[in-house]
Amino acid sequence: MDVSALLTSAGINIAICVVLLSLYSILRKQPSNASVYFTRRLVSEPVKRSDTVCLERFVPSASWIMRAWQATDEEILAVGGVDAVVFMRIVVFSIRVFTIAAMICIFLVLPVNYYGQEEMQRKQIHAESLEVFTIGNIKEGSKWLWTHCLALYVISCSACVLLYFEYKSITKMRLAHITGSPPNPSHFTVLVRGIPWSRDHSYSDSVEKFFSTYYPASYVSHQMVYRSGAVDKLMKDAEKMYRMLKTIEPQCKVSSMPCCLCGGTTHSFKVLNNEAESVQSKTSVDGLQPTRREKERPAAFVFFRTRYAAVVAAQVLQSSNPMLWVTQLAPEPHDVYWSNLSIPYKQVWLRKIATLLGAIGFMFVFLVPVTFVQGLTQLDQLSHTFPFLKGILKQKFMNQLVTGYLPSVILILFLYAVPPTMMLFSTMEGNVSRSLRKRSACIKVLYFTVWNVFFVNVLSGSIIRQLSVFSSVRDIPTQLAKAVPTQATFFTTYVLSSGWASLSCEVIQLFALLCNVFRKFILRIKEEPSNCALTFPHHTEIPRLLLFGLIGFTCSVMAPLILPFLLVYFFLAFLVYRNQILHVYVSKYESGGQFWPIVHNTTIFSLVLTQIIALGVFGIKISPVASGFTIPLILFTLLFNEYCRQRFSPVFKRSPAQVLIEMDREDEQWGRVEEIYNQLRSAYSQFPLISQDLSTAVNSGHHEDKESSQDPESLKPGMIAGT
Repeated sequence: MDVSALLTSAGINIAICVVLLSLYSILRKQPSNASVYFTRRLVSEPVKRSDTVCLERFVPSASWIMRAWQATDEEILAVGGVDAVVFMRIVVFSIRVFTIAAMICIFLVLPVNYYGQEEMQRKQIHAESLEVFTIGNIKEGSKWLWTHCLALYVISCSACVLLYFEYKSITKMRLAHITGSPPNPSHFTVLVRGIPWSRDHSYSDSVEKFFSTYYPASYVSHQMVYRSGAVDKLMKDAEKMYRMLKTIEPQCKVSSMPCCLCGGTTHSFKVLNNEAESVQSKTSVDGLQPTRREKERPAAFVFFRTRYAAVVAAQVLQSSNPMLWVTQLAPEPHDVYWSNLSIPYKQVWLRKIATLLGAIGFMFVFLVPVTFVQGLTQLDQLSHTFPFLKGILKQKFMNQLVTGYLPSVILILFLYAVPPTMMLFSTMEGNVSRSLRKRSACIKVLYFTVWNVFFVNVLSGSIIRQLSVFSSVRDIPTQLAKAVPTQATFFTTYVLSSGWASLSCEVIQLFALLCNVFRKFILRIKEEPSNCALTFPHHTEIPRLLLFGLIGFTCSVMAPLILPFLLVYFFLAFLVYRNQILHVYVSKYESGGQFWPIVHNTTIFSLVLTQIIALGVFGIKISPVASGFTIPLILFTLLFNEYCRQRFSPVFKRSPAQVLIEMDREDEQWGRVEEIYNQLRSAYSQFPLISQDLSTAVNSGHHEDKESSQDPESLKPGMIAGT
C-alpha cells in the first residue's frame, strides 16, 4: 500500500465526516428531531416547541462544537455523573499521551525510518510505499536505533506519570461521590442470595430469623425477591403502553388525517380514571396469582441501621457453607436487574463458565471474516485466488479502494454484531445489576476486539498459522516484531474508518433518527415519545478507545505515521462525546467510576506489549544496546502497575470504614436516621402497587417526563383502554 492509497482512504473518510457533521448541525435545529438530539432535556423538563421556519435552521453551523468545547468537568459531572467524567478522562489522557508521542516520533523517529536504507532509490512521496516510513526500513546493526529506544522511554514514562495522576484524581472523585451524595439506600442494604429452603418456614421467615439472631443490633428489616408471574408481566406491558401514550389527552380524539399504512383514521386512547374500576380490577387479578410464599425466591434485600454494619455483613462469610447465605452490597435501586435475582446462586458459576466458553467460541468463529478481510490487503493472493479480478484490480483507483478502504469497512460491519452478543452473554451470566452487566460486557468486547482486530490481523494468514504462532512463548516477541510494522498500514486505515466515520455516525444517531422519521411522517404521531432516554454505551465506546490506544502505543515507534490520524480521532471524540453526554444520554444508574481500573490495566498491557515488540525488533535489527535498555523499562512498568494496584485499586473494590463511620455519625447529628429508614423498604420495591389515578399523571402534562429515564422495574403499572 502506497501513500496515494492512504490518501484515498483519508479523503473518503474526511468527506463522510464533513457531510455527516454538516447534516447533524442542520438536523439538530429541526423541532421534530428534539427527541433524537435533545433527549436529556425532554426527560428533565418540558420543552416548548417552535415550528417557525427561518433560513438559519437550514444552514450548517459549529455552535454545538463551541458548546462542547466550553463545557467544564463540573457540568459533565452534574449531568452524567462520575462515569461520564471517567469516560472523558480516557479521551483527555489519550490526547495528552499521544500528543507527546507524535511530537517525538514525527520529528525524530519518522526521518530515521525514512532514511534508514541509504542506498535505496527514492520515489516521489505520493508513490512511496508506507513500509519505508516504518522501522522495517532500517538496516540491521544501524546505530540510529537509539532514537527508537529514547522515544520508547519518553512515551512509557509520560504514560505512567499521566496514568498516576488520573488514577489519583478519579479515586478522589469516587470518594467525593460516596461522601457528597445524599443518603443512598444501597449503602444501607445487603443483597443476600443462596437462602436455604426450609419445609417449616418461608424464605422471608428464614431471613428474619437469621439476621435477628446474628445481627440483632444492626438489622432493621428485609425485602424479599419474588418470581415474576404472567399477571405482573401484563401489568408492566400495560404501563409501558401507558407511557407511550400518556401525552394524549384523557378523552377520545379522532384525527381526520389518514394513516399512511392502512389509510384509516388514527385513534387516540383514553385512560381509565375510574378509581373503583381500578380497585376492582386489581382485586380480580390478585386471585389469579400464587400466594406470596410460593412466589418467594431465595434472595432478599436486607436493611441495616448503619453503612458500616452493611459493609461488614456484606464482606463476612455468613455460613460454613460458602454457597449459602451469600452476601454482597446491594446495587442502587434503579440499577437492580430484577430478572437475574431469581437465578439460584448455585447456577451462577456454571453460567459464568458456559458464557466464557461461548465467548471464546465466538472469538474463534470470528477468525473467518478477519482472515477474509486480510486477504483483501494482499493483492497478489487475491488475484491468484480470483483470476477474474485481475483486470479490475489493475485500475489504479480500484486498487487503492480495495487495499486502502474496503478491508477496514468490512471488518467494521462484522464488528457491529459483537456488542449485542457480548451483552447477551453478560445477561446470561447472572449479573444482579445493570452496571455490572454493562461492565462485564465491556470487558468481553475489549478482549474480543484486542484479539480479533489486533492480534489476528497482525498475525494474518490461515487459521492454523494464527493458532500455531503462539506455540512457543519464546517466539512471541519475534513474531510480533516482524508482523506489527507490516500491518501498520491496515491499522491506519482502520483508525480512519472505524474512528472518524464511527464518530460521525455516533453524533448523527442514525438509528434513532430513522425511527423518529418513521414515527413522525409515516405513523403521523406528533407527540414526543416519553421512553426515548438512552444510557451511555460504555460497553462499546470504552473498548473502542482502548483499542485505538493499543494501536497507537504499538505503532508509535514502529510506524509513527499513524499518530496524526489518531490524534484527529481523539480530538473529534472529545467534542462528539461531550456533546452526546450533555444532550443525548441520560444517567439511569451510577457505578462510581468502576470502569477506570479496566482502563488502567489495559493501558499498562498496551505499554508492556509495545516494549516487548520493541525488544523483538531491536533483537532482529541486532542492536544489543537498545535491547539492554528496554528490559529495565519493562520491569519499571510492571512495578508501577503493582504500586497503583496496591495504592488505588482497593478503593474501587471496597468502601473505606473511616469514611462510612463518619457519614453515619453525620446522619445521627443531623437527625436523618428515621428518614433513611423510611426510604429503605420502598426503594427496593419489586412490584409497586397500581398508582392512585393515572389520569392525574396525564393532566400534569410533562411533569412526569423525568420519570421516563427510570428503569422498567421502577415503573408503576397502570391500566389503559383503547377507544
